[in-house]
Amino acid sequence: MKKKNKQIIENFNSVKFMRDVRDKISREIQDMNFEEIKNYFENRKSNLVVKV
Repeated sequence: MKKKNKQIIENFNSVKFMRDVRDKISREIQDMNFEEIKNYFENRKSNLVVKV
């Protein structure tokens, strides 16, 4: 099996990144009802592209 080359991003703080993303999502959905939140995450999931 061939090893994958992993790209390392210097000075990347994963904890800060996760907190920033979580806070951004929290701000965006804070005034939404359940149906709006459900649609928000469905749309977000469909717009994300996973690189393999």
